[in-house]
Amino acid sequence: MEIAHVHFYVEDAAFWRDWFIYYLGFTAVNSGISSAHTRTERVQSGAVCFLLSSPLLPTSPVADFLRLHPPGVADIAFTVPDVEVAIAQAVAQGATILEPIQEYPGYRCGKIAAWGGMTHTLIEKSASVNWEARDRPMFSAIDHIVLNVPVGELESAVAWYKNVLDLQAQQAFKIKTDRSGLYSQVLVSRNGSVQLPINEPTSRNSQIQEFLDVNRGAGIQHIALRTSNLIGAIAQLRSRGLSLLSVPQTYYSQLKKRTEFPLSPLELEAIAQQEILVDWQANTQNALLLQIFTQPIFGQPTFFFEFIERRFQAQGFGEGNFRALFEAIESEQIKRGTLHFE
Repeated sequence: MEIAHVHFYVEDAAFWRDWFIYYLGFTAVNSGISSAHTRTERVQSGAVCFLLSSPLLPTSPVADFLRLHPPGVADIAFTVPDVEVAIAQAVAQGATILEPIQEYPGYRCGKIAAWGGMTHTLIEKSASVNWEARDRPMFSAIDHIVLNVPVGELESAVAWYKNVLDLQAQQAFKIKTDRSGLYSQVLVSRNGSVQLPINEPTSRNSQIQEFLDVNRGAGIQHIALRTSNLIGAIAQLRSRGLSLLSVPQTYYSQLKKRTEFPLSPLELEAIAQQEILVDWQANTQNALLLQIFTQPIFGQPTFFFEFIERRFQAQGFGEGNFRALFEAIESEQIKRGTLHFE
């Protein structure tokens, strides 16, 4: 099981095609595919494929989505070895089929309803089909996708993904600051290619609750894109004007006090200049995780991107940075006037 593509529903597909090309270095593929009611653009970077659809007519399913939610992720498509088996398992576990299995050149697929109004397309490719871009991409793969759900839904959402898509529990953690918090459980596919953290807010002030309020329900909070050179990639993104979450320089002075600090002064300076977060675990030689987050891309405090580099198969999701990240996002909430002491 792997992620085949992520489908965004937006107000202007051509605008967002150009946005991904300019800011993130993606390439347009089969641009401008349209039906009578919907325009769809496809952009790609390595194994990362995004579909971008906007309505041409009020009858478009994209128009229906945008009446209920702001722009964001509507569908996550997974490749599976046998789509008939996958659909049968999903139905046996209570999933609803939205589109029955259909045949296309090189693949066949079906679609099921998923959590919070989202959908999942399940795709079986023929052995000869290779959809990966052949360029030298800035971002090579999707590292993980994060789903936010309302209070009280976390356990049900976890059970749904375990039962319907056969994901496995990997870890759980809580984050708490003086103002807010969240509880998260991480699910992974059996081959490790799909990682899905699911978050639930633990306070009314939580950034997760703000997302749920603005998104008008559960949805995908962010997608992490993997790169082999995060420092260089972020320097390029900053030169193009991409808005990234600010990290105070005091974070780096505190970083040096942690056990087994792994960075040379020169590399720490380069990382601090780009405001990249760093995490590692004691007794894991050379394994280092670098990460950074964009501001929300759609103009509302909903969807954003994470960019991540895993050196020497570093595991986890930057747990050592969670508090620093949460406080950085809280500072943005304060600017918006949506965060107060409870």
